[in-house]
Amino acid sequence: MDVVIGIDTGTTATKGVAAGPTGELRALTSVHYPLSVPGPGRAELDPTQLTDAAVKALTDVAAECARNGDRVIAVSLSSFLHALVPMDAAGKPAGAVVTWADGRSAEQCERIVASGRHAKLQARTGTPVHPMSPLTKLAWWSENDPETLRGTARWGGVKELIVAALTDEPFLVDLSIASGTGLYDIHSRQWDAEALELAGIRPAQLAEVVPTTHRLRLRADVAAAAGLAPDTPLIIGAADGPLANLGVGATPAGVAAVSLGTSGALRTVVGRPTTDEAGRLFCYALTEDRWVIGGAVNNAGSVVRWAGQSFAAGFERPGAEGEDADERDAALLEEAAGVRAGSEGLLCLPYLLGERAPWWRSGLRGAYLGLRREHSRPHLVRAAVEGVCQQLALVRDSFDAEGCPVTEIRATGGAAASELWISILAGALDLPVSVADTPEGTALGACLLARHALGELPDLDEAAALVPTGRHTRPDPDDAALYRRLRPLVERSALAVLDVVAELDKLAPEPLPATEKAVHS
Repeated sequence: MDVVIGIDTGTTATKGVAAGPTGELRALTSVHYPLSVPGPGRAELDPTQLTDAAVKALTDVAAECARNGDRVIAVSLSSFLHALVPMDAAGKPAGAVVTWADGRSAEQCERIVASGRHAKLQARTGTPVHPMSPLTKLAWWSENDPETLRGTARWGGVKELIVAALTDEPFLVDLSIASGTGLYDIHSRQWDAEALELAGIRPAQLAEVVPTTHRLRLRADVAAAAGLAPDTPLIIGAADGPLANLGVGATPAGVAAVSLGTSGALRTVVGRPTTDEAGRLFCYALTEDRWVIGGAVNNAGSVVRWAGQSFAAGFERPGAEGEDADERDAALLEEAAGVRAGSEGLLCLPYLLGERAPWWRSGLRGAYLGLRREHSRPHLVRAAVEGVCQQLALVRDSFDAEGCPVTEIRATGGAAASELWISILAGALDLPVSVADTPEGTALGACLLARHALGELPDLDEAAALVPTGRHTRPDPDDAALYRRLRPLVERSALAVLDVVAELDKLAPEPLPATEKAVHS
């Protein structure tokens, strides 16, 4: 059959899929690479490893398509948001890729917030002023390494890198990625003058912005290496979050997507750029007339993995010898399922990696409140999962405040395989949750966007019928009522302890630089 290949460049792996006309997966591959943590607050990737992984994922999937007898009619790209990399005039990387998880610009972020400029910046750019964003990263460079900032011909992100590696086209970026930089005015559709002033750069140092459906052509040597026709079109694609909505069929009004991987997010699609006065929601493009609003949380499956590493030393069960981390996580969740909703009065602020939505405050730290002697490991694990789901529910509450009510959730990601995660999520959101059948919603979203660009999927809402869902979970009314009562306590306690954790941060010794390590979601 005729298939489209979607290439999704993530923080720790590049996924490749081939999908048929109705979204059925025909081939799948994954290429992993290490996340480098060269010092406190740093999180970087090797740009060459990213481009090599994209080429390998493309060639591997194309080879599988050839074995299946399928014809590749297009390739489409997805990449993660908020990355920043210095580049030379030819678009080649001149340094490491600084990822969304890099927090070195916390001080610059706090200074912008203290100046009162953050609200209008977010209203124009759709991106919260937070250490994740390229805006604050560039402000860090401006203060700490102005010579590099001035001497760098171009500043780009992951999408610019991959486009340069696969095509001979000029320096380009799609509207979706641009809308997540904190540097682009999503209403006037141009680079924002005030943001560029704060960042210390000129418009000429940034890529030309094109629609997410923009067609390019694979470079001849890349097409040949993958065994593809030399005129195979490359659709520039969009960012991973908006494409995940498309890939799980969460584009119609009232349907939202939840991603539950290492981190998490809740997003819904609207018809125009929309920003909220409270500044709790981001707004990123899917296409020129479809925009995704929502919030990302730093901690999701990572809290259970941390619990397994911290609370499960010597955790032995019959047949558990040689158990890997995923199996240990499943065993901990099975234990936690025996605890009642509310974890018997135990509240967890699960901010092990700081936090983003809905407050976008740097410096948030994790805590357990209400800890008593009768609480044991299952309570600690369940409270952590509840804390993550409550954080996502706070994002959903912001949708309601903006007149964008949600009536259905489609979930995807590794943690979505757990019945406990989904039951707690349904209760916290007080909404029915369906788990998407596809294991790679983001890459599938890239394939569906390519079909749209080729004119084969005129209405993106048709994706909802193409993407099947499996397990359906309705909220327990009693659990939902309890979580609704607890949610204000989450917000009150998280913000109340900010001053305390700031003092604790000052007293804590500097962590030792970490060696390069692989982090898997």
